[in-house]
Amino acid sequence: MAIIPFLSKSSFDPEVTDILAAAFDVAWERVRSSGSPMAATDTADATRELLAKNIIALAQTGERDKNRLVEGALANLASEARGRRTSPKRD
Repeated sequence: MAIIPFLSKSSFDPEVTDILAAAFDVAWERVRSSGSPMAATDTADATRELLAKNIIALAQTGERDKNRLVEGALANLASEARGRRTSPKRD
Protein backbone atom coordinates (compact mmCIF):
# COMPACT_ATOMS: atom_id res chain seq x y z
CA MET A 1 0.00 0.00 0.00
CA ALA A 2 1.36 3.39 -1.00
CA ILE A 3 0.32 6.87 0.07
CA ILE A 4 -1.63 7.52 -3.16
CA PRO A 5 -4.98 6.06 -1.98
CA PHE A 6 -4.96 8.46 0.97
CA LEU A 7 -4.47 11.48 -1.29
CA SER A 8 -7.91 11.18 -2.88
CA LYS A 9 -9.39 13.76 -0.49
CA SER A 10 -6.50 16.19 -0.97
CA SER A 11 -5.30 18.11 -3.96
CA PHE A 12 -1.57 18.32 -4.48
CA ASP A 13 0.23 18.92 -7.73
CA PRO A 14 2.25 16.04 -9.22
CA GLU A 15 5.57 17.37 -7.89
CA VAL A 16 4.26 17.55 -4.33
CA THR A 17 2.62 14.14 -4.70
CA ASP A 18 6.04 12.71 -5.64
CA ILE A 19 7.59 14.30 -2.54
CA LEU A 20 4.86 12.88 -0.32
CA ALA A 21 5.23 9.42 -1.85
CA ALA A 22 9.01 9.51 -1.35
CA ALA A 23 8.60 10.68 2.27
CA PHE A 24 6.10 7.91 2.93
CA ASP A 25 8.42 5.26 1.48
CA VAL A 26 11.35 6.47 3.61
CA ALA A 27 9.24 6.69 6.77
CA TRP A 28 7.76 3.22 6.29
CA GLU A 29 11.18 1.70 5.60
CA ARG A 30 12.49 3.23 8.84
CA VAL A 31 9.58 1.77 10.82
CA ARG A 32 9.91 -1.60 9.10
CA SER A 33 13.67 -1.87 9.52
CA SER A 34 13.53 -0.77 13.17
CA GLY A 35 11.93 -4.02 14.23
CA SER A 36 9.05 -2.08 15.75
CA PRO A 37 5.93 -4.07 16.62
CA MET A 38 4.08 -1.40 14.62
CA ALA A 39 5.52 -3.03 11.49
CA ALA A 40 4.26 -6.50 12.38
CA THR A 41 1.93 -8.16 9.91
CA ASP A 42 -1.17 -7.60 12.04
CA THR A 43 -0.50 -3.88 12.57
CA ALA A 44 1.38 -2.86 9.42
CA ASP A 45 -1.67 -1.63 7.49
CA ALA A 46 -2.83 0.58 10.36
CA THR A 47 0.69 1.92 10.87
CA ARG A 48 1.08 2.71 7.18
CA GLU A 49 -2.27 4.50 7.20
CA LEU A 50 -1.22 6.62 10.19
CA LEU A 51 2.08 7.47 8.49
CA ALA A 52 0.27 8.48 5.32
CA LYS A 53 -2.23 10.63 7.19
CA ASN A 54 0.56 12.28 9.23
CA ILE A 55 2.53 13.12 6.08
CA ILE A 56 -0.56 14.50 4.35
CA ALA A 57 -1.46 16.59 7.40
CA LEU A 58 2.04 18.09 7.46
CA ALA A 59 1.87 18.79 3.72
CA GLN A 60 -1.48 20.53 4.18
CA THR A 61 0.30 23.01 6.47
CA GLY A 62 2.70 23.80 3.62
CA GLU A 63 5.61 21.51 4.47
CA ARG A 64 7.41 20.32 1.34
CA ASP A 65 10.80 19.19 2.66
CA LYS A 66 10.95 15.40 2.40
CA ASN A 67 13.16 14.97 5.47
CA ARG A 68 10.94 17.15 7.64
CA LEU A 69 7.89 15.25 6.42
CA VAL A 70 9.56 11.95 7.37
CA GLU A 71 10.72 13.16 10.78
CA GLY A 72 7.40 14.81 11.57
CA ALA A 73 5.39 11.76 10.57
CA LEU A 74 7.61 9.46 12.61
CA ALA A 75 7.43 11.77 15.63
CA ASN A 76 3.63 11.86 15.39
CA LEU A 77 3.51 8.09 15.02
CA ALA A 78 5.69 7.62 18.11
CA SER A 79 3.54 10.07 20.06
CA GLU A 80 0.37 8.24 19.07
CA ALA A 81 1.93 4.91 20.05
CA ARG A 82 2.97 6.28 23.46
CA GLY A 83 -0.55 7.63 23.97
CA ARG A 84 -2.05 4.22 23.34
CA ARG A 85 0.29 2.55 25.82
CA THR A 86 -0.41 5.05 28.59
CA SER A 87 -4.14 5.55 28.09
CA PRO A 88 -6.30 3.85 30.70
CA LYS A 89 -8.33 0.97 29.35
CA ARG A 90 -12.06 1.54 29.10
CA ASP A 91 -14.54 -1.13 30.04
